[in-house]
Amino acid sequence: MKLVVIKFGGTSLADNENLKIAAKKTISFLEENDRVVVITSAQGKTTDELLWQAKELSKEPNKRELDMLLSTGEQMSCAKFAILLNEMGYKATSLTGWQTGIFTDSNYTQAKIENIYTNRIWKLLETNKIVVIAGYQGIDKEQNITTLGRDGSDTTATAIAAALEQDKCYIFTDTDGIYDKDPHKYKYAKKIDEISYDEMEKLIQNGAKVLHDRCVKIARKYGVEIIVTSPTSKESGSIVK
Repeated sequence: MKLVVIKFGGTSLADNENLKIAAKKTISFLEENDRVVVITSAQGKTTDELLWQAKELSKEPNKRELDMLLSTGEQMSCAKFAILLNEMGYKATSLTGWQTGIFTDSNYTQAKIENIYTNRIWKLLETNKIVVIAGYQGIDKEQNITTLGRDGSDTTATAIAAALEQDKCYIFTDTDGIYDKDPHKYKYAKKIDEISYDEMEKLIQNGAKVLHDRCVKIARKYGVEIIVTSPTSKESGSIVK
């Protein structure tokens, strides 16, 4: 079985038009592979909006309840994405973090993944369904919903790829790769075609927000190559390896 794991960031899913572009990209992967697993971030600024709403009610929201709230952004995007794929004629099922079998510690808002049980993913894949997983979230041993920290959907993606024993993970964002500077701010920012895990971690430590830090740590530990690109780009993107 040829399988590919892909992840779409919030800007790639910001509205219905972007959802359609992401869906077509997913279908193109399905045409080249037997099975596809998709991880979704919350749409656009949804997480920021939910956080703002929580802080209207409390200056320091209870972290357990905050995770309960913030996790709904990814749940909404993965459900909408599955609805769209089904409408386009492709069988798809959406799963929350806990439905997927992602277990974490209880460090609310900054939880770390401890284990992933992949049985349900494989069962769905065997029925020729595209599996759409809500990123950024899991469940602890007390069955409380947890979140992995901002941009944690990247970590979900590489962790799922590793758990499914895949050596690649595609992460789609609002740039066509990794740059030495923010290409939205610096006209002459240079694209990096290939970068090591160590070099990528240094970029993150220096303020680059291309990938979640634990995403790279997991990728290095399990030998997962990360391909960063845009869903609309015809270029090859950047490879973290």
